[in-house]
Amino acid sequence: MLLLAICLLFSCSKKDEANELPSSLNVIPYIELVDIQPIEVQQFQEKIKITLQYEDGDGDLGFLDPDEVAVFVKDSRLSNADAYHLPPLSPVGSNVPITGTVSIELKNTFILGNGTSEQITYQIYLVDRAGNESNVLETPAITITE
Repeated sequence: MLLLAICLLFSCSKKDEANELPSSLNVIPYIELVDIQPIEVQQFQEKIKITLQYEDGDGDLGFLDPDEVAVFVKDSRLSNADAYHLPPLSPVGSNVPITGTVSIELKNTFILGNGTSEQITYQIYLVDRAGNESNVLETPAITITE
């Protein structure tokens, strides 16, 4: 009987632990850079594809309304970030932890100065439906040529 009670006690604590979010799956989104291609791009001709890995403890990344933005990409040469729509990455209202990858395509990259090439970096972050901002990551340098 005592053995049965001890087994029940330990099984309950394991079940409770299983229902808790892993520490890395916080309600504040977290992103990591997976890939960025190409690292040398001809202005106005090529698109830059950035692939991010994301984690979000309550799954509220992305918006149904296409006019709402969730992805912010700031060119190191400019003062303001460009904003992009991100569709919901899990069903709205589901409140489930999510992880995965998402790709962003940047087009119309161009040289701002008078030279024939320029190096830039991008700072990227996400904002979820609750207004939580992810960490900000910075890309490696990208060279833009004529």
